[in-house]
Amino acid sequence: MDTRTATRRAIATSLTAAALAMVSLPAQAHTDHVVAPGDTVSGLAATYGVPAVSIMEANDLNASATIYIGERLTIPTSSPAHAPVTHVVVRGDTVWDIAAAYGVTVAHIRQANALNAAATIRIGQTLAIPGATTSPSTPELTATAPSLTYVVRSGDTVWSIATRHGTTVAAIADANALKDPGVIRVGQALTVPGGAPTGLVPDTFLGRTYPADVVAAANVNKATLNAMDVPSRTQMQHLVIDTANSMGVDPALAQAIAYQESGFNQRAVSPANAIGCMQVIPTSGEWASDLVGRELDLLVPEDNVTAGVAILRRLQRDGTDLDTAIAGYYQGERSVRTRGMNSDTVRYVASVKALMSRFD
Repeated sequence: MDTRTATRRAIATSLTAAALAMVSLPAQAHTDHVVAPGDTVSGLAATYGVPAVSIMEANDLNASATIYIGERLTIPTSSPAHAPVTHVVVRGDTVWDIAAAYGVTVAHIRQANALNAAATIRIGQTLAIPGATTSPSTPELTATAPSLTYVVRSGDTVWSIATRHGTTVAAIADANALKDPGVIRVGQALTVPGGAPTGLVPDTFLGRTYPADVVAAANVNKATLNAMDVPSRTQMQHLVIDTANSMGVDPALAQAIAYQESGFNQRAVSPANAIGCMQVIPTSGEWASDLVGRELDLLVPEDNVTAGVAILRRLQRDGTDLDTAIAGYYQGERSVRTRGMNSDTVRYVASVKALMSRFD
């Protein structure tokens, strides 16, 4: 047994036996999946129609469900005699609404699906509903929207397309007669039923119009945040201060960035799909996840602030001057280094430094 597997086995024991028993699937019926770029446990769960925790148990994954490109995973495929009801998350769902619809508790859903303390869920995610024996009667949980056409690009998966457009893997597979949702090709035109919510986020900001798929993703994230309970602006400010102090970043700088970006508003989403209080785009969120050594969910307030502060800390490494670090947060570190500051970046830096004196 290699070190990674041994570590996973040790951490996996922290999942309660009760939670695993509720969603455990027979070991003798399974399929193998080789992890590809972009794969996540939640995405594979949606693709194969099994609860994420079943995949975690079958492969001794830790609580963060970390997987590696090229790794071979066992995907349980059979159902036990008394398999739990499952629910595929659609736009507007919250764990509280789902629990009420199925007549179960939030705690049971969180435990069975290894959800974080905020009970964060994503559109297209398959949830095990322990204790439920029937489907919900609430019609809002299965509402649909008109279809759209999407042309597959390099790096796309059915899961990422479904998440981006506010629908499910199963819905896309059915609409396109996909025998294997894990196999799509670049240039393929897919019908995407139940397209993303529109009108929540504009497609233009400061004279720039953003690509339709980016704005669509922003609308999905905005709708999700609107449906979530989030801290007040004052609470977010205190979270920024606490996180900055704990990570060794000047709290005045972190507050100034947060105020400049969103006014401490965790529900803020830009047309560029910059998310939350710290206005972090998903690719920067992945970078921040690498910086802190764990997967960060930008929709979760604590993770959003952690991502922004981690990036600020990184931008100030090796004695980088304050102006350059602030500019890097706004314009991008590489762009500043190769092109210098744009005119709007100069104004941004000046504004943030002025705000720092207010929060000092």
